[in-house]
Amino acid sequence: MSKNGRIEWSTCSRNEPPRMAANVIRMLPGPTRLAVTHAQDIKSSFDLFMPSPIKKIILDCTNLEGSKVFGERWKVMDETGLDAYFGVLILAGVFRSNGEATESLWDEETGRELFRSTMSLETFKIISRTIRFDDRDDRPARRQRDKLAAIRMVWDKWVARLPLFYNPGPNVTVDEQLMPFRGRCPFRQYIPSKPAKYGIKIWAACDAASSYAWNLQVYTGKRHGGAPEKNQGMRVVLDLAQGLSGHNITCDNFFTSHELGQELLKRKLTMLGTVRKNRTELPPQLLKKEDRPVQSSKFAYTADTTLASYVPKKGKNVVLMSTLHRDGRICGQEHQKPEMIMDYNATKGGVDNLDKLVTAYSCKRKTLRWPLVIFFDMLDISAYNAFVIWRAQSPEWNRGKLQKRRLFLEELGKTLVRPHIARRQNLPRTPVSAAIVRRIQEEHDGATSCQITEPPSAEPEIVAGSTKKKRCEACGPMMDRKTQYTCKQCKKYICNAHTVRLCPSCVV
Repeated sequence: MSKNGRIEWSTCSRNEPPRMAANVIRMLPGPTRLAVTHAQDIKSSFDLFMPSPIKKIILDCTNLEGSKVFGERWKVMDETGLDAYFGVLILAGVFRSNGEATESLWDEETGRELFRSTMSLETFKIISRTIRFDDRDDRPARRQRDKLAAIRMVWDKWVARLPLFYNPGPNVTVDEQLMPFRGRCPFRQYIPSKPAKYGIKIWAACDAASSYAWNLQVYTGKRHGGAPEKNQGMRVVLDLAQGLSGHNITCDNFFTSHELGQELLKRKLTMLGTVRKNRTELPPQLLKKEDRPVQSSKFAYTADTTLASYVPKKGKNVVLMSTLHRDGRICGQEHQKPEMIMDYNATKGGVDNLDKLVTAYSCKRKTLRWPLVIFFDMLDISAYNAFVIWRAQSPEWNRGKLQKRRLFLEELGKTLVRPHIARRQNLPRTPVSAAIVRRIQEEHDGATSCQITEPPSAEPEIVAGSTKKKRCEACGPMMDRKTQYTCKQCKKYICNAHTVRLCPSCVV
């Protein structure tokens, strides 16, 4: 009998095949028909997760915030400018520069020429300062009933798109992800077992084979009233498994329980996971580890659940619960491990692998605003999911090359910034960056159709006898760059970035 006296366990197995044989997965694993139709190239694969409706929300809220902060000086940002901002963030992650100071990325010696070719440092800082995901004027009222109000609209629309483009395989992993963050946040968590210790916790359901993020949920802490949530692990798994049928859910001991296994069976889902030894549904005989030889196993069964207790080393045992396995089969001649443990080890790392891959080329930058931290994670996961779909669509892409994901992210970042570079009106100061802008604009509009600078007649010179500085009229009030140079013909003030230097023969 179990500790609570409600479940009767038996030591006799039914010797039946795994329950998954009776669960038919109706969805074909891999990209859906919708993804195959719309993912024609790398950028369109990324646009599946960051479509125009989501960008429109961000643009409307950002332009609203920009007009409040800068007033008439604010230049309205469009989708091309927002894509360029995404591209710069992704490229910074590709170059492993997400922890580097922003000024260093635009520095002439330590920075990257592509950053200066895309936008100026001031423009990047202004966008990072003003980017918003809601209207902050009515946020206090929404925050009373939703702690995630600052990004709720964008988050919900984004999460709803994740299951539309990829069908997971037979095994789905449910686990937690901690985004490092030490700033002020009403639902910041402290998990000492995690490397970052402080951060924002996200529940995640991923395909165990590809680590595709299929469903996500932000943990916002206790509900209003301060009462702790009961059976939280069970509620999280049931929420994340919505829409699945015939799959096996692999989870750790925070989620696994006999009640959860029964609820999943009602939805035609099976469960496999480790169990905490203080669970009242476990029989005491299975928990004894004294006088048990190393690599020995014990099993207990009900009509639809199997328990396994394995001793990996002296004085320690591991307990697993499964509604998938029906017998106590032993695998491996060396360690004599139960088949349940082998299957658990093979399918438990879906979320952890996603976290590791996303962190390797993360676009996250240092910030004190928690909505921006969540959005950086959304960009990272969107880029990874797009990579999974693109690789499934084009298996011959870069065949034989290593670091395919880095190449994918690099091409994605360059594709996002290219339209913004093609329409730049001002050349960067450094020669290499200016050459990049000229080349892209010539490729976009033709070798002679795009003129970056003023005509030769606009040669600048210092006004005689005047040292007064005024704002450059080409930069505009948003840049607010002061200069003492004026145009020789129209006498307008113009900075070095918008001047053309000619030799005496060319001036004639």
